[in-house]
Amino acid sequence: MRIIGITGSLGSGKTTIASMLADLGAKVIDADKIAHQVMHPGSVYFKRIVQDFGRVILTNGYVDRKKLATIVFNHSKQLQKLIRIIHPKVKEEIKRKIAVYQKQGRTSVVVLDVPLLFESGLDRWVDLTVVVKAHQRQQIERIRKRIFLTEGEASKRIKAQMPLKEKIRLADVIIDNTGSLTKTKKQVEKLWQRLTQEKNKK
Repeated sequence: MRIIGITGSLGSGKTTIASMLADLGAKVIDADKIAHQVMHPGSVYFKRIVQDFGRVILTNGYVDRKKLATIVFNHSKQLQKLIRIIHPKVKEEIKRKIAVYQKQGRTSVVVLDVPLLFESGLDRWVDLTVVVKAHQRQQIERIRKRIFLTEGEASKRIKAQMPLKEKIRLADVIIDNTGSLTKTKKQVEKLWQRLTQEKNKK
């Protein structure tokens, strides 16, 4: 079983690429979805987050991710605090899911869709790192459409992450998502062919 780590800067399109790989037969483990589950009311992590960031981040008893993001992306120390709270559990759940797929023995490719792949050290868990790139203007436009932020807010969130240039430098494979969806899909299909050919050689 091959484990692929996909990352990129916010709005670069990594989740789109992960979805394309899922269509081709990969199993995708989405770190953002796991983080959202970790913050569910009643969990110890929910209690810690509310204790550290205040009830101001809640809407109808749930963590409002937009409110929380406004706090953490405006203060780097707050972002690091949030990461320290939830990342150990996110890693634990990713590890558990990988073990399940390995035990089942029916999956040839597992994709880890992780925004902080390099920052968290999860790149050491994968066989291949894939970075998705896009122009910053494209990233900002995508972020604004998806979560209705101002240009300044979107830009601030991008700057809070590891620079895309640095991620590209660390990548084994780069997917250029600056063009059409068709061009991106061709690159993904080429990657899939590479992965399946490598599997068959083993």
